Amino acid sequence: MKKTLLALIVSSLVAVSAFAGKYPGISHDELKQAVATNAATIIDVNGSDSYKAGHIPGAIDFAAVGKDLASVLPADKNALIVAYCGSPSCGAYARAAEAAVKLGYTNVKHYSGGISGWKEAGEATEKG
Repeated sequence: MKKTLLALIVSSLVAVSAFAGKYPGISHDELKQAVATNAATIIDVNGSDSYKAGHIPGAIDFAAVGKDLASVLPADKNALIVAYCGSPSCGAYARAAEAAVKLGYTNVKHYSGGISGWKEAGEATEKG
């Protein structure tokens, strides 16, 4: 029983650290400022249905752009790119972050709050 519990705890910690540590985070306030000043390219990794229902203003629908991500990202490889998914426990954002890094982007961050955190903070979303 103790071994099973220990294995469960260790695997949970590994999963959480995999989501949290690979890309630096951006705080809610920093992202809010970046949205207000159009200072970041934001990528939503929640799928097209979720994106249509409501996304962070200006965000790109990762599922819709697919392999054409390069065509919607800025020419400046040092530009701020922010990827997010559903919530702090979601790791899907890493797909978009990794895709941006593979394209040569060097300033890729993760908004861990995800769309749920954005909405819970009372922020506006765009639909469609």
